[in-house]
This record gives sequence, C-alpha cells and structure tokens, in this order.
Amino acid sequence: MAILEHLEPKSVFSYFEQLCAIPHGSGNTRVVSDWIAAFARERGLRYVQDASGNVVIYLPASAGYEHAAPVILQGHMDMVCEKTADCAKNMTAEGLDLAIDGDVVYAKGTTLGGDDGIAVAMLLAVLDGAAPEHPPIEAVFTVDEEIGLLGAAALDGSVLEGRRMINLDSEDEGIFTVSCAGGTRANCAIPVSREPFDGQTFRLAIEGLRGGHSGVEIDKGRANASKLLGRALYALCKRGKYRVCSLRGGAADNVIPSAAEAVLAGNFAAAQIAAAELETALRDEYRAADPDITLRVTPCETDVQTMTRRSTDDAIAFLLCAPNGIRAMSAEIPGLVQTSLNLGILNTEDAAVKASFSVRSSIETQKHLLLDELRCLTERLGGTMGVTGDYPGWAYRADSPLRELMAQVFTEQYGYAPKIEAIHAGLECGLFAGKLPGLDCISLGPDMEAIHTPGEKLHIASTQRTWALLRETLRRMK
Repeated sequence: MAILEHLEPKSVFSYFEQLCAIPHGSGNTRVVSDWIAAFARERGLRYVQDASGNVVIYLPASAGYEHAAPVILQGHMDMVCEKTADCAKNMTAEGLDLAIDGDVVYAKGTTLGGDDGIAVAMLLAVLDGAAPEHPPIEAVFTVDEEIGLLGAAALDGSVLEGRRMINLDSEDEGIFTVSCAGGTRANCAIPVSREPFDGQTFRLAIEGLRGGHSGVEIDKGRANASKLLGRALYALCKRGKYRVCSLRGGAADNVIPSAAEAVLAGNFAAAQIAAAELETALRDEYRAADPDITLRVTPCETDVQTMTRRSTDDAIAFLLCAPNGIRAMSAEIPGLVQTSLNLGILNTEDAAVKASFSVRSSIETQKHLLLDELRCLTERLGGTMGVTGDYPGWAYRADSPLRELMAQVFTEQYGYAPKIEAIHAGLECGLFAGKLPGLDCISLGPDMEAIHTPGEKLHIASTQRTWALLRETLRRMK
C-alpha cells in the first residue's frame, strides 16, 4: 500500500516513494541509477548514463519555448544511511518504512533520504510532464554526493549545453544558496600492535547525542561522540591499567557521530565509576546542545586481542588531540562558519585504527592547514594519511539573471523576498561551475529537519510551495 499516494503534488510524492523503496545509500546507487535510466527509455527520452552511474536525461522544450536556452536541473541520488540503535533494518538491501505525522514525512527508525531524494522526485516529475511549460531541460542525477561529491567530479561536462542551473539540494525554504565552502576527506590510519593482557573485557559506549550534518549543524555546539570517547578513555587510563581492543563510531565523514564505543580490558568496577563521573560532567557541559548524553559500561566478550600499552596510548592520544569542530568564522559574512572539520568515521582493523574526517573551508589555505595538522599528528604517531574527494568552493556571482528571476517569482508567490546566503556545507555547484564556464547557478529546496539522522523529516506543505516555485520559474524561462 502506498503511504504517500494522497499527498500533493501526486507525481512528486509518487516518485519519492518509489525511490524510497530502493536501497540507495552512498556507494550503493547502481540499482537506482538503472531505474532512472529505464525511466528515460520508457518515455523515449535521450539520456546518458556514465561509468560512475550518473544519469543525464534530456527533455525537449515545450511548444513556444523552442528557442529558449536550456536549463540544467540537478540533484543527487544517494542518501546517508543512519538508523536508531534498536532498528534492525538492513539499509543496503531493504527499502525505507515511510510514515506521515501531520505535515511531515519521515522513515521509521532510519534516515529518510529527503536529502536529496526530493530532488530526484521533482526532476522525474518534470520529465514526466508535470511541468508542462518549460525550456529545453537537462536533468542531471549524480551519485555519491554524500561521500565527497564523487559523481559530480566524474561527470563529463561536455554532455551539458546549459549555462543556467537549478540545484535542488538545500534544506531551508525561502533561502537561496549562492555560494559554498570547498572541502575534502582526510583518511588517517594509526598502526597498532597486539598482545595478551589479563583483565576483564567490557564495552564503553557513548550514546544519546543529537549528531547532525557536519556542514549545516557544525555551529550548533553538538558533541562528537568519537571525540568524547577519546576523552573518556584518557580519563579512564589515568586511573589504572587498561588496554583497548577496538574502537568504533560514526558511519559517514560528513555526519557528526551520535554514538561511539570502545571494547576494553581492565578493571570493570573502576571503569563504571569513572564513566558515571564523566557522564555527569558532560551533561553539564552540553546541557543546552546535547542534554541526553549517556555513558554505559557493560561486560562483554570479544575474540579481538588487546592492543599493546604503546598502541593503546597512541590510539587514545589521536582521539583526544585530533582537531575537530569549528576552527574559524568568517570575518566578512556574520554567522558563517569559514573553516571546520569533523571526525565522522572511526573503526578498528587488526593492525590499525582508522579515522576519516570531513574538512571544509571557504579559504583554500585554511583547508590545507587543517590537513597539515592532521597529517602531522598522524605521522607523529607512526601513521599515514590520505586525501580523497577534494572539491572546490562555489564563488558568489554578483550578476545572476537566474537569481533575479527566481527571487521575483518567489516574492510574488510568498509576499516577501527570499534570503540570499552562502553556506558552509559543500554543494555540487562548485564542481559544475568549474566544468561549465559562465554557469549561472542557484541552490534551493523545501524545509527538512535533522538531515543525516534518524530524526530526518520532510515538510509536505513546504515541498508543495517549492514545487510551485520551480514550475513557475520554468514557465518564465523563455
């Protein structure tokens, strides 16, 4: 039974629900890419599907718009896969369980993927005739945006003629994004050695944090569970002899981890006392931003051998001392984060502790400074660091006919002018601007809450208004 079938606009929510039935986390988008390509074939539309899985579909102009310049509509097909601790869903193989609560759509126990599934749905609705008046359209569906804008980086710009682009990957209705930070991913590996150790094994878990998008919500003061884990382990080891078996936290580099855990060997009773004391301190420190922090110490069994004392110390030192969070605010744009980084993924292999960071900055030299800081610390501990997924910032364009048109349409529909803003989060617009000289671009979208977390919500009425804005803009692009 379709959950969203009674919602308007029907075509948009129908395609969104079809998408949600297909697993499409980052790195797992081939099925949805093929689904989009099949959509084009079934309608006789010309399309390109590249080796990465990106799809471009071409829709001829409607009657009366044959001489209009083409417009690019763009969104990404991958989503961040996060779920609650008690959710058993396999997000690599199962679709989402959609639900409605008043004016919002959400997924039970998991992320919703409104970022950026609602863009995919709107593009498909346009291509299927739900926006009957329009110029030539080049609809671009990219892969793996959430893990470094990889699809946009791989796309061959020569397949696009348009120099006007509407990116539908923003989450605040009424805000037109016109500039964003550049970023990259730093992948650090600290070597570890192992040996037997006599002590009770137990799990130290940090849970209950809010998490969130590391670009959009890095300024909310929320705690990073993996960083808190380093603090907890350091406090514990000051009280006695402990050895680390494994460390784990986070699932994506651009998500502030809401939970992290370590498996340890040592004095269990003393660890319980230390964890209770630190939980009290952390709840006081984060009483406004993260009031529900919990530290749990529970007995467990493991077949993973403990690290040596040196490796334990090195792993804890890395977690405790690695830079994280906001490093600089913009001196030119009040309230805009200029430079930050986020420890997003932490895991342990037999011979290494691995950590991945999302590094962002509007200033290229500051981005490289953060990489140097991470590399210096990592190499000092005998490790190595690699950099992947580097993408450029998106510079503000003073002369933008597209922005002026959309602002005019918005003002007429809403009765007030939209906000024009730069953001700290990364967008694919910068990569497209580099491939398409003279590109006039804007990013917008309907209201969403708590993206990249199991609390993600998509607002229905906002989606309706954003769809009306897009349709009317296309109608005026003769």
